[in-house]
Amino acid sequence: MIQTEAIVLHGFDYRETSRIVRLATRGAGVVSAIARGAKRPKSRFGTGLDLFTSGVAHLVLHPTRDLHTLSAFDATRARPMLAGTMARFTAAAALGELCLRFANEDAHGAIHDVLGEALDGIGGAPDAEVPERTVAAAWRLVGELGFSPSLEECAACRRALDAAELVRFGHRAGGALCRPCAALVPGARPLPPEARATLAAWARGERAALDDGRTIRAHQRLLREFVEEHLADGRALRAWAAWERGQP
Repeated sequence: MIQTEAIVLHGFDYRETSRIVRLATRGAGVVSAIARGAKRPKSRFGTGLDLFTSGVAHLVLHPTRDLHTLSAFDATRARPMLAGTMARFTAAAALGELCLRFANEDAHGAIHDVLGEALDGIGGAPDAEVPERTVAAAWRLVGELGFSPSLEECAACRRALDAAELVRFGHRAGGALCRPCAALVPGARPLPPEARATLAAWARGERAALDDGRTIRAHQRLLREFVEEHLADGRALRAWAAWERGQP
């Protein structure tokens, strides 16, 4: 048995009295576990398995199976504020989807920590700040998964890029491209200096102002296309798409 910090990302009823949950854990990545008896009126789990709740999971790991056993879950932080508005909920779901799909391993707990910090920030932010916080957190998650885009040097030739230089962004190439290299990469799109500075700030864990809906949508699309190029397995990112559709 292990005890590890965890965040509830998904759950569904199993038979009459149990639930199967998927947890982003600090010590074992994303795991699926059965919580036997969780639906009983006096269950020891109580409301601890509500969506996006943080706590300490007591897990019995089965090396030869994908479904483990959750013997207890000591909730430490509920996040009901994420259900307060559609903007917050869809944003949280989009981040949760990234973890569910791609964070099977989290050796140092960084993905768990980035996600927890992001959910707290989204939950306490006005709706106008939610898109920027979400895209910023998503880029940090992508970085922790090992796919940070190249922003300060050309992703192809590795030449250092001037901060004011107009470059192009190539998803397949892995980031910003100087003009000569961009000419050789089909589909590379213009990346203005201010947009590149915003991406760099997010990579450092800093905030960056997004002034209008058009800019927000451009950053959402850029990130989604990057994830689809480097991480996705051909399946649609449904929660992310729902969040994108909800932007004005």
